[in-house]
Amino acid sequence: MKNQQTHTPTVRIAGMRPRSRPNRIEVGSDRRADRIARSPLNGTPGGRTLSGFTFSRSLCRSILATLSTALFACSGATLAQENAGQDMPEEARANFARPIVLEADDVRLFPEPPANYRDLPESGLRGTLERITYHSGVTGTDRSANVYLPPNYSPDQKYPVLYLLHGIGGNEYEWIGYVKGHAILDNLIADDKAVPMIAVFPNGRAMPNDEPPENPFNPEAVAAFAAFEGDLLDYLVPAIDARYSTIADADHRALAGLSMGGGQTFNIGLSHLDTFSWIAPFSAAPNTQPLEELVDNPESVSKNLNLLYISCGNRDGLINNSQQAHRFLRDHGIPHIWNVDDHGHDGETWGSNLYHFAQRTF
Repeated sequence: MKNQQTHTPTVRIAGMRPRSRPNRIEVGSDRRADRIARSPLNGTPGGRTLSGFTFSRSLCRSILATLSTALFACSGATLAQENAGQDMPEEARANFARPIVLEADDVRLFPEPPANYRDLPESGLRGTLERITYHSGVTGTDRSANVYLPPNYSPDQKYPVLYLLHGIGGNEYEWIGYVKGHAILDNLIADDKAVPMIAVFPNGRAMPNDEPPENPFNPEAVAAFAAFEGDLLDYLVPAIDARYSTIADADHRALAGLSMGGGQTFNIGLSHLDTFSWIAPFSAAPNTQPLEELVDNPESVSKNLNLLYISCGNRDGLINNSQQAHRFLRDHGIPHIWNVDDHGHDGETWGSNLYHFAQRTF
């Protein structure tokens, strides 16, 4: 039986990066800076850092303005009630506000992670978080990515690699600053629940100026998410394999993403199983191509996939994108995980599903 939900879908977009790109800047103590420190960017009330990065007053004001714009643009159902969101395309607003209809197999498979699963010990990150640049022939510019290296990383050992893609209003800091993906992986590796791996947090908006735009739904910015396919495959992956001690094959390469990055994960991952055999779209956005276009040979896809892990919250107005993918895969006999938790379009579902996916990879 179907169960139609009547609540308002919940949406959050975060992860704006500092424009000057320093490793550490002291933060002021004015009220706006304090509000930034207590925002979902940090995940810890009263904190003053964004996963090792602290910000000046002016930078906090800039981030607050950018975050407000992204939230204004994306929380469609709530903003429609307030007669706001005029910069948001009607189609996008309608996507977030559509009714949520659950079928019998739209259920939670895994429990919530432990309460402290994203908290690092007082000693801090056991692994290493560093920033790299690589040249992209897609944008004609040098682009940046953040890279997590596991504890005791050694060039004498080979490692699998997980690529984590952000949402429409985010950048290479969203998984780090908002979801705390590096901390989740660090804790899992320390507890022997995940194999030591490298994690790459790129900017999935492949355009010369890849800062989150004032209106993230503008056509140029949206097209840049599609252009990222060439940037990832032809430039970033080779750069990572050249710089680090990786196991450079599909069996040891994973791709996961949230929201717009979840759509990219479906589109890129299923089209390039020779590059990625571990695929995890979380809360996939409407940029997801129909699986009829991505899967022309179900038997071949099943053979080449190590794991396809799909998730979404049952309070997310975009759940229909993942439901349609799940039903296609189910009807064509392609093995996959379909986890529907009790969250909205937010960092709680993305962190929880990274926690479960990372334990099942490699």
